[in-house]
Amino acid sequence: MRTDSTNRPGAHAAVATAPAVPPSAARRPVDGRQVRLTLRRAGKHTLLILGVLTTLYPVLWMVVSSLRPDGDIFGNPSLLLTTFHAENYVYGWTALGRPFSAYLLNSAIVVIGSIIGNLVSCSMAAYAFARLRFRFQRPAFAYMLVSIMLPIHVVIVPQYILWAQAGLVNSFWPLIVPKLLATDAFFIFLMIQFIRGLPRELDDAARIDGAGHGRIFFLIILPLMKPALATTAIFTFIWTWNDFFSQLIYLTDPQKYTVPIALRSFIDAQSTSSFGGMFAMSVVAIVPLVLAFALGQKYLVQGIATTGLK
Repeated sequence: MRTDSTNRPGAHAAVATAPAVPPSAARRPVDGRQVRLTLRRAGKHTLLILGVLTTLYPVLWMVVSSLRPDGDIFGNPSLLLTTFHAENYVYGWTALGRPFSAYLLNSAIVVIGSIIGNLVSCSMAAYAFARLRFRFQRPAFAYMLVSIMLPIHVVIVPQYILWAQAGLVNSFWPLIVPKLLATDAFFIFLMIQFIRGLPRELDDAARIDGAGHGRIFFLIILPLMKPALATTAIFTFIWTWNDFFSQLIYLTDPQKYTVPIALRSFIDAQSTSSFGGMFAMSVVAIVPLVLAFALGQKYLVQGIATTGLK
């Protein structure tokens, strides 16, 4: 009796359909333009990474050196920390005869006064140049721009004579009062460009409702200037906190020293210098700057990016 082969076990496997042959097994040609674009991007990212590492190396080295003994600071340029010498922070905090918090407080007084002065005076001056029309406006604006190019060493001598005659040397007033007189032309120019980017229709609508320049400035222009005001506040904070030259000239009493002058006091040309304590307190002094930039980074970028846009 003949047996049908299709009924045997495994018959279906024997007659299984063969896999389909791919339509084309040839490779696609390599796009040379895409390869060059990829290599170019990789090169740019490599250069940026090297630039970031080069920029951050001094800061990282300072942080690492603040945890080393004085004898190992300048003999070891690497970032590897072999010893943990946290005593530098304890010693540096009281090494100058007073807690370092006193110098932080002095710097905070000068910084807060400078920020308030620049925000008030520079914003008003910027509104006058951007919205008002008065005689000798263009010569005054040109004179303001020229003052940006003057180095501080040119004007520091006559300013010191004025403050000395007023009897205000060795006080915080010479560092704060000029900010109330709109002496930082850079911030005035920054705000002028920002105000010019605001539509004048807002002013016209407020003027129809009976608002004068005071109400227009405080109720309309000033609230819209938040990015420019934040940029001014952050830059004023950074520049004033790090200012050494002006504070060294006007402050002679150690009780009124600010952070930059206090850090300089750790180095003595005639006796032993405490570099470990200086680096430790330098790390402490950088913390407010990092916090200020981190908290105001959004407004800082927005203010710089939108300044001058119509």
